[in-house]
Formats: sequence, C-alpha cells, structure tokens
Amino acid sequence: MTNTHRCWVYGDNVNTDVIFPGKYTYTLKTPEEIASKALEDLDPTFATQVKAGDVIVAGRNWGMGSSREQGVTSLKYAGVNCIIAESFSGLYFRNCINQGVLPIVCTGLHLTLHTGDSIELDIANHTIISGGNHYSFSPLSPSVQKIFDAGGLLPMLQKQFAAAK
Repeated sequence: MTNTHRCWVYGDNVNTDVIFPGKYTYTLKTPEEIASKALEDLDPTFATQVKAGDVIVAGRNWGMGSSREQGVTSLKYAGVNCIIAESFSGLYFRNCINQGVLPIVCTGLHLTLHTGDSIELDIANHTIISGGNHYSFSPLSPSVQKIFDAGGLLPMLQKQFAAAK
C-alpha cells in the first residue's frame, strides 16, 4: 500500500543549526514551541505551512553538525515523520531512529522534485514513486526496524521494561 506525501525539498549539507537554530536549544520547551522554529533560518515558511505527513527530501549529508536531537524533534513535532536524503550524517540518522522518524536513503530524488510536489511512498516494497519514476531504497536492519516500529528508542525501552515487571 502506498501513501501520498507532500515534499519539502532542500539541498546538500543542511546542518542541525539550520534545521533547529541552536539559540533556542535551552529556551524552548514544548513541542509546539520547538516545531515553530523548525528550519527557521533555511525556510521561514516551513513552520507555518508544514502539514502532518509531509516529508523532507534532501541532498547529501542531511543533518551534519551537532548531535542535538532537536534537529529531528523539531521536524517530528511539526508533523514530518519521514526524511528522504541522498545521505545523512551518522548521528542525525541515528537520532531519527531514536525519535521514531523514518530516515530513507535515496539517491537523486531531490534533483527531480520541488517543494510542494507529491510522492508516493511504499514502505513495504521499499519504493518511492515520483512522476512515474520508481526509486528503490534499502530497508532498515531488523534491529533498527524494531526500534522504529516501537516509535523510537525510549518507547521501545519503556515497553521492554514494562514487560519485564
């Protein structure tokens, strides 16, 4: 089964300080406050126009820079549950998994799309459909898929702890 998603398209080397400005790290507390600053310095329209289910499509090295989880949580709180990039910073990729945001590595997709375009995402068959073109992506490893299926690392650990009682 495929789901259609609206895209927000960005280029290469987008760092975590652009995804969530560091100046807000210790001042904003609620999910709503954090979401309101997502991509503020890169795309001032993002936070006011993003809708639940929208996806980020980006180039190489998405999420480079600091390891602050707000780079992921700001997008999650804004309604983004999937980020597709040509490549991710290793720390950012892991923060996506830990926060329950699906990171998909897909080469070349960002070059064919514009913000506002739609894609079809078929997670079960590891396929993205855009303009009649099919893009394949690798599945998550079983251990990482288990974390993602639980909604992130903390929810998985909470479930394991509760089951062990």
